Amino acid sequence: MPIRFDPADAHWRVAPLATFSAAQKDWLTRGGSLTAHLRALGAVAVRVTREAVALPWPDEAAALGLAPRAPVWVREVVLSVDGVPFVAAHSVTPRAASVGVWQATRRLRTRPLAELLYSDSSVARSSLVSRRVGQRHPLYRLAAHEIDGGDRHAPHALVARRSVFERHGAPLMVTECMLPALWEHLRALDAAARAHAAASGTGAAHIAHARVREHGRPLDHTASRAHSVPRSADERSR
Repeated sequence: MPIRFDPADAHWRVAPLATFSAAQKDWLTRGGSLTAHLRALGAVAVRVTREAVALPWPDEAAALGLAPRAPVWVREVVLSVDGVPFVAAHSVTPRAASVGVWQATRRLRTRPLAELLYSDSSVARSSLVSRRVGQRHPLYRLAAHEIDGGDRHAPHALVARRSVFERHGAPLMVTECMLPALWEHLRALDAAARAHAAASGTGAAHIAHARVREHGRPLDHTASRAHSVPRSADERSR
């Protein structure tokens, strides 16, 4: 059955904006564990920047059907690759769920949230949605602190995605903001791949294949659930 919580609204959309780059569209729609995808780029470290009971952001309260001042458990972390911050992540769950169904989120410390989300077959996941976030959104202010040079060197907008995980009727919303260093790293990898292809005489098809498979592993893009479910014959024929 589909989960009850939908993170999409007028700003958060299932289809990435047409103006996003190919790399942005790729990373905004990747299903599975973002931490696992980052590990294909280097050594990943998790740094916890905040864990507390707080109020939800307005768009979080709307998506989860919470009262604007309903308390939630907030966990904020930075995911770094080889010491460079690539992603600032913010997760919320109702306070009652944080001492019940999602109580393990309070004991994660520096372990990635993915350890909980992808090891439990009872966890369902909504579609991934994405948007640009500007300076008025609290996610921008959270992420800008992790950009080299701080707010003064941050772009006017950042790219983010989110989804809702549900376990036994209790939601956990995860929002991930990609930092400029990630896109710079991917551009450098792409330039190196093109230079190698030119030197070896291989063409664009080889580069495209390399984008689809990192280190020999196929990429897992957006799915409706945290764990795959069998598709009907009609769905397979589409």
